[in-house]
Amino acid sequence: MNKKILFPPVTEQMDLIKRGTFEIIPEEELVQKLEKSIKENIPLNIKLGCDPTRPDLHLGHSVVLRKLAQFQSIGHTAILIIGDFTGMIGDPSGRNSSRPPLSFEEARENGKTYFEQASKILDKEKTRIVYNSEWLGKMTFEDVIKLSSKYTVARMLERDDFTKRYKNGIPISMHEILYPLAQAMDSVAIKSDVELGGTDQKFNLLVGRDIQREFGLPPQVILTLPLLLGTDGVEKMSKSLDNYIGINETPREIYGKTLSIPDELIYQYFELTTNVPNNELQSIRQDLSNKSVNPRDIKRSLARKLVELYHSQDVAFEAEKEFDNIFVKKGLPDEIAEFRFDSNLHEMDILDLIVMVQFAPSRGEARRLVSQGGVTIDNEKITDIKQMVTLQGTKILKVGKRNFIKLIGK
Repeated sequence: MNKKILFPPVTEQMDLIKRGTFEIIPEEELVQKLEKSIKENIPLNIKLGCDPTRPDLHLGHSVVLRKLAQFQSIGHTAILIIGDFTGMIGDPSGRNSSRPPLSFEEARENGKTYFEQASKILDKEKTRIVYNSEWLGKMTFEDVIKLSSKYTVARMLERDDFTKRYKNGIPISMHEILYPLAQAMDSVAIKSDVELGGTDQKFNLLVGRDIQREFGLPPQVILTLPLLLGTDGVEKMSKSLDNYIGINETPREIYGKTLSIPDELIYQYFELTTNVPNNELQSIRQDLSNKSVNPRDIKRSLARKLVELYHSQDVAFEAEKEFDNIFVKKGLPDEIAEFRFDSNLHEMDILDLIVMVQFAPSRGEARRLVSQGGVTIDNEKITDIKQMVTLQGTKILKVGKRNFIKLIGK
């Protein structure tokens, strides 16, 4: 006999599920599934497909992972699908061109890295990990033809990114059209009850519902979550746009980057990226609308909570103390990396120096940093892009707001 699962009441489950959720399709079916799971003492299968082309996770990825963890907390089964097979196709969702496919080995390796980081959010022991090559890799060409016959080209072209590319004469490869069908087969294979994804995944998730019906299975409910804006407050959080906060970053970086977000994003970050209870969220909303409360104080609380989530409470307070020492008291970090120069090197162009210590990928980027006034040596601002720096004794180079290095010459 199965052990009795202590599911919370449906209303309580729905309150948690709805938090930060953009759309539930259809909501009434989710309620029915929850009621049935309580009655039959069977947890729902909650599916999240992970994209192995992006192994480094940031807060944008944490939004959907945190929702999966919430389902775990109320007794349901979290199933993380590593797309080692679909990674070889490359999903172009939200892009105006096809994404370069990965090799099978690259997809597998990235998948392992993804799970290691996701374990900071999910209960590792209670998460079921599967690789979709287990079923997709076994399909024959006959199987693919039969699967393709269950969906029309006209419906596939309804997907926003396909529609835009088709209208603009940008090529759409056949393998890209197969991607939503492959993702749908993941739902069939694990008998998904609920699939999670960002709002840009809505079309693919709906295809999963249709294909499950074709295979005689109850269709999954789909639950979409907002795409988190990055620290610039304009674009979706992305490492390539350098507007991200990585969950594996140092406490100093997480704290400092959080304080750089626009005030209008504070509430969304609390709601989507932290575990603060709903009643505290309401208090935060009220404080943000109170002109006598400085938003920076609320942002500091957010920064502490994020550091605490991925490190610890003690580390969070240390990160705040260090930040204040650097930016409020105009001091220096407690620990600064050192860079020692060869004894034969006596001076260097400032742009080459910035590139050498890896504070910029190129002289062009280093030039931009100097021109914007973001470079100092021993607290003296560098304004001349042609300035030569003598490499004698010890100097402190600061580039941007958070990059410090101790230069040690002979």
